[in-house]
Amino acid sequence: MIRRLFDRFRNNRLFVKMFLVMLLSIVAVSIAITWVTLNTSERLFMQTFSITNSKVLTQIETSIGSLNYSIVLATNNMLQSGSIKSFLTESGGNSKSIARTYFGMNQQMKRITSIVDAYEIGITITGNNGRSFATDRSIWPLTDSELIVHPITEQTLKEPKRLLYQFDYVEPSETSAGQASIVASKALMERTTGFVYGAMYFSIREREFKRLYETYTSLGNDVVILNGKGMIISSNRADWIGQSDPDLLAKAREIVEQSLEYKDVDRDGRDQLLISKYLESLDLYLVNVIDKKTAIGQLMDTRTIVLIVIAIVSIALLIVFLISGRLTKSLSRLVKQISTISKYDFDHYVTVGGSYETRQLGQAFNAMLDELHEYVDELVETQRRQRNAELEALQQQINPHFLYNTLASVKFMVQQGSKEKAAETINALISLLQNSISNVSETITISQELVNMRNYVFINHVRYGEKIKVNYFVSPDCMGYMVPKLIIQPFIENAFFHGFNKKSEGHIYMLVAQEGNALVSEIVDNGDGMAITPEQLPDQSKGSRQLFTGIGVRNVHERIKLLYGDEYGVSITSELGEGTKVKIRLPLIKG
Repeated sequence: MIRRLFDRFRNNRLFVKMFLVMLLSIVAVSIAITWVTLNTSERLFMQTFSITNSKVLTQIETSIGSLNYSIVLATNNMLQSGSIKSFLTESGGNSKSIARTYFGMNQQMKRITSIVDAYEIGITITGNNGRSFATDRSIWPLTDSELIVHPITEQTLKEPKRLLYQFDYVEPSETSAGQASIVASKALMERTTGFVYGAMYFSIREREFKRLYETYTSLGNDVVILNGKGMIISSNRADWIGQSDPDLLAKAREIVEQSLEYKDVDRDGRDQLLISKYLESLDLYLVNVIDKKTAIGQLMDTRTIVLIVIAIVSIALLIVFLISGRLTKSLSRLVKQISTISKYDFDHYVTVGGSYETRQLGQAFNAMLDELHEYVDELVETQRRQRNAELEALQQQINPHFLYNTLASVKFMVQQGSKEKAAETINALISLLQNSISNVSETITISQELVNMRNYVFINHVRYGEKIKVNYFVSPDCMGYMVPKLIIQPFIENAFFHGFNKKSEGHIYMLVAQEGNALVSEIVDNGDGMAITPEQLPDQSKGSRQLFTGIGVRNVHERIKLLYGDEYGVSITSELGEGTKVKIRLPLIKG
C-alpha cells in the first residue's frame, strides 16, 4: 500500500508541487487580505465610531446642559427671593408673622419648582436658623440632622460661590431602600456682604439622571460622568457608579486638553477607546468608554468573516485542484510512460494525447525514438561489420609455422610408412582449416566447435605426443547452441602450450552445459597453474611456441563483451601447482 502510494506520488510530483504552490499562495494571500481587511475595517470603524459618538456626546451634553440651565435658573431665583431669605434668617417672632413668612416662602418655592418641573428633581433648602424646607424628601431621603453634617454640605460651604454636582448613596434602612442620587448644591449667600445664611440642594435620582443619555448606550458602548475629583457620579454601568477612577479622569483630561478625537487605552486588560468632553459649567467630564472587542464584534463578526474566507479558500483550492489535475494529468501520464521504458526498449512509443503542450512533447519523444532507432540500426550494422572484419582478421592470423610443422610431421610419417596416420592427420588439418578459414559465418554450433577441438587436439598429439590427455563433457542439449568462432579454441591452445611447462603430462577437460539462462563452457587443466586473482586475465598469446592462431585470452573476453554485453565474458581461477580453470559465459542462442 505504502509503495503504491509512493509510486503514485512520484508519478504525480508535478501536480503535487503545482498544487502545493497554489495552496500556499492562496492561503497566504487570503490571510494577508483578511488581515488587512479586518485592520482597515477596524480603523475605519474607529474613525467613524469616534465621529458618530462625538456627536452623540454633544447631544448628551446638550441634554445635561438643559438640566443644568434649569437648576441655575432656579438657584438665581432662590438667591433673589426675599421670602426665602426671611424664612431662613428670621428667628423668634409671633405665630402670625411666622405663618406669613412661611406662606410667602411656600409660594416662592412653588414658582421655583415649576422651573424644574421637566425633571424629577427634589429641592431642599436649609438655613442657619435651623429651618428647612423640602419639596420631595423621597428623592434624597436625609433628615435635617443628617444633612447638616453631610459631606456634600461641608463641600458646599467650602466653595460657596460654585454650583457643585456630587454623588450620594443613601444606605437602605427599615423605612427606605438604598438609593443613589446626584445632588447639585450651592450656598445661599448675600452678594454684597458674602454672608452665608443657608444652602440649597437639587437632588435627582441617578436612574432618572441616566435617562438623559441611556438611549445612546449599548453593549460595549458605555457613558461615564466624572466630577472634578474623579468620582463616577453616573453611568449606564451600575457597578461603576460611586467609584473613584483617577486614571480615567487623567485620560479624559488628556483628551480634552490635547483636543484628541479619541484615545486607545488598555484598562483592566481590555482594549478600549475613549472619547471625552468637559462640561465646564458643571465641572464634569462626560466620557464615552467603548470596548473595542465587544463593539467591533457587534458590527463585524470576525468568526463569520474567517469562516467565509475559509469557505472561499476551500472552493478556490477545489477549483485549483481540479484544474491542476486536469492540466497535469496528461503530462504525468506521459512522464509515467517514459519512466517505464526500459534502457534499450526503443520500440515502445508513448501515447500522444492531452493538452497541446503534452501532445507536442509526446510527438517529440516519439520522433526522438525514431532517430534513436536509425542510430542504433546504423550502430549495430557498424558493429556487425567491425566484428566480421575482426573475425576475418583473426582467421588470417593462422600461424604459418603451425602449418609448416604439421605438414613436416605428415611428411615424416609418410617416410616412416605411417600412411594411414598421415592421411588422418591431413584430414584433421583440412577440417580445421575449412571451419576456421573457409566458413565465413560469425558463429558456429557447439557440435561444430567440438569437431574443431578434436581435430586440433589430434594434430597436437601427432606433433607432441599424447602425454597431455583431453576429455570432452558436453551436455547433449547444448549441441545446437551457437557460439562465436574461435572462442573456445584459444583456451585449449593455452592449456597445451602454457599449462604444462613444468609438468610433462596431465589432463585437459572441456565441459559445456547450461547454467540458468546462460551457456557455460569450462576448460580445466591440472597443469602448472598461475598466481593470479579471478579479476586478472593473463595475455599468453605471445610466446616461443608456434601456436595455431595466437589469439589472447583478453581479446576473447573483450570480444564476448562487445557482442553480448557486460554480463558475459571470461573468468579464470588458478593456483600454482594445482592447475587452471577458465569459465566462458555466453548467452543461449539456438542455431
